Amino acid sequence: MTFGQLPYDVAHLLGGAMLLLSFVLLYQRRVGAVINALALQGAVLASAAAWQGFVQSAPQLYLTALIAFAAKAVLIPLALRSLLRRFDLHRTVETAFGVGPSLVAGVALVALAILVVLPITAGSRAIAREDLALALSVVLLGMLMMITRRNAILQVVGLMTLENGLILAAVGVAGMPLVVELSTAALVMMLLVVGGVFVFQIRERFDTVDIGFLERHRGESG
Repeated sequence: MTFGQLPYDVAHLLGGAMLLLSFVLLYQRRVGAVINALALQGAVLASAAAWQGFVQSAPQLYLTALIAFAAKAVLIPLALRSLLRRFDLHRTVETAFGVGPSLVAGVALVALAILVVLPITAGSRAIAREDLALALSVVLLGMLMMITRRNAILQVVGLMTLENGLILAAVGVAGMPLVVELSTAALVMMLLVVGGVFVFQIRERFDTVDIGFLERHRGESG
């Protein structure tokens, strides 16, 4: 393997790993396993950003990699696990339809991404074309997860997967401006979403407690 082939191969290996982890997210039946796969996908995204920073001689992508690793591989998964434990939420995945049909739909979306991206990027470099196809596949699988999962935490995971695909596309295009700014803005958005889910679960828990208290009080009064 020559060095001229090495950037191409490593970039595709990392992009393919992110796509594989998107299918792992769709396959998992336990929420804890989904969060673990999300953290691993965040670490792979950070590696992809760092590699692109090396290949493109773009130091700003190292900052993107650091942000991605700190937030997506560490902080947000820890927050989701804490939310899961604190409120004793459902530990099993609730789906709108089965895991098997979700995987079949995921394969169809990957094929759609390839059919859409490769023809319209015919004049671009091969590495950029195929990276964009992988990134669009990750985005579509994130959307599929948001649609097919009923649990609020899993819908947040789907949104984060979608955003991971967008960042993968951004770092894969040489000379893409504002990559660090985009990744930072996406991080802030994800933190707000996780905070919103946290507040929603608190309100839902207190509403449940209040309803139970009122029902007991009425029973005692009767």
